[in-house]
This record gives sequence, C-alpha cells and structure tokens, in this order.
Amino acid sequence: MSNRARVAVIMGGPSTEREVSIASGQRVLAALETLGYEGRSLDFDGRFVEALVAYAPDVVFNALHGPGGEDGTIQGILDWLHVPYTGSDLRGCALSMDKHLTKKLLSAEGLPTPAWDTFDFEGGTLPLLPGSLNLPLVVKPRNEGSSAGVSLVRTHEQWSRAMIALSETRQAILAEEFVEGREFSCGVLFETALPVIEILPQGHEFYDYEAKYSQGGARHEVPARIDHDLTHRLQMLALSTHRLIGLRDYSRTDFIVTAPGRPYILEINALPGMTQTSLFPDECAATGITFEALVDRLVRAALDRGRSLVDVS
Repeated sequence: MSNRARVAVIMGGPSTEREVSIASGQRVLAALETLGYEGRSLDFDGRFVEALVAYAPDVVFNALHGPGGEDGTIQGILDWLHVPYTGSDLRGCALSMDKHLTKKLLSAEGLPTPAWDTFDFEGGTLPLLPGSLNLPLVVKPRNEGSSAGVSLVRTHEQWSRAMIALSETRQAILAEEFVEGREFSCGVLFETALPVIEILPQGHEFYDYEAKYSQGGARHEVPARIDHDLTHRLQMLALSTHRLIGLRDYSRTDFIVTAPGRPYILEINALPGMTQTSLFPDECAATGITFEALVDRLVRAALDRGRSLVDVS
C-alpha cells in the first residue's frame, strides 16, 4: 500500500486530557502530511462513528488520551468496525489505564512499585487518611493519565483538601507512598527498550500536569546520566512491564529511583504523548528515529495488522 493510505487521526474527546490529545494529534497530522499520507482529524464525539464510516480510513492513528482513548473504549469500537489502529488493543489498554490493577500485577510478579491503596466516593463520604500508608502520599485518579488530578499530600489537612477536590470530578482514587528520588522514564518501541530519559522538573515539586505540558516546565536529559547497570535495569523493567500488561507497538514506563539506586515502577502508559514536550519522541530521537519516522512505523504496523485481518477472512 502506498503512502496515500487514508489515515484518520482521532483526537480531542471529552476527557480532561482533551487539549493534550489535540496537541498530539495535530503534530501527528503534520508528520503524515510530510510523509505523503492522506490524513484527517476526527473528534471523539457523538458523531464519531458516522464520521469514521463516511471517511472509510485504511487505518486509525489513535491520539486520544485519557478515558475513552486509553482505556479500551475506542479500541473496542474500532475492533467492532474492523478498522486497524495504532497502539495496544482493548485488553492491554483497559488494564494499563487501571492503576490499581496494574500495580497488583506488578506486585504479584515481584516487580517493585510503591505501597498503595484505593478509595472511592460512594455513599457521599470522604475517605479517611489510610492507616496502612505513611505520609507523604501521592494521590491520583485511578483511571486517568498525564498526571491529571495528581497531588502530593504531606499533612492530614492536605489529604482532606485533596479528597474534597477529587470528589467533585472523580469516582475512584489511588494513594501511594511518596518515594523520594530521581524521576526517569523508559519507552518500548516494537519490543525494543529505548534510551532511559531523566525528567528534571523546573520550578515544580514533581512532574505534574503543568510541568509536563508547559514550555520550560521540565528538562529532559536523554540518555540519562546514569551508569550502565541502572540503565539496563530500567530498560528491562520497562520491557517486562510492557509484556506483563500485554501492550503492543509502544509504551512508556515511569520510575522513581532512590538515592541508593533502587528503582520503583510508578505506572505504564499505553499511549505515550506526541506533543512537543512529550518524553517518548525525545527517547526515539536519541536513537536516530525522527518524529516522522516514528509516525510512519506506527502507521505501517497498523496497516500490516489490517492486511492480516483481510487475509484471514
């Protein structure tokens, strides 16, 4: 199939990550134009299925971050319509988006992750500070990405404020013990671990939403200035997590490494961001893979899956 394949780039949607998704999608669209594909953006709204069927793309590039895009919803729709798409399938996305289930699997496999507990707001009551965990805590929505709604809680008063704020827009949360250390991330592209990147927030206590997506909010050092043994350990943990969750094409695993050099897995992202400030494209660039080449490889992999479906039928 030539580069004139029709590619629908799904972006936007109703989640808190809408603007990030649009930024990723627009950058992907620009790359598709450079590569010679026929690209079109589609918003994930009430007319999405109708618009998708009318356009009849050869493949979908999924740039839809957050609930709807990374939790298996869009994957289920596309599977039902027999439209091939980039990234992981329904099962892998649904699992990786649920931070509690991901951490349970990591723990069961003996992979290091901070101690945690989960809470919900059913019954209209706010959860009390858990006695099983030690302050400080990182509090985050159970089923969202991009550090949306994440806060660092050091006192009982901060816990109460965080619960009130989250209860207004979320149903379930996860609290995990804060681990002091350096922040790293490692991507996996087609079963190959990429160079490790160190995240250095600028003017932020940790790598929160603002640090991720504002210019100058964080500095990325890739490859990270760490020794070979730690680099290899983080790459193997990223690859192990990618395989454990059952992801495909690409993913990104985030870590905290303590001063003595012990790594902890924070979470895995089934749909890494593609914005100008995103980590995954920087890791690819460190290996000589341009953004356009990355987009091309992801699209071609999805097209190959589509051809396999046709051949089987």
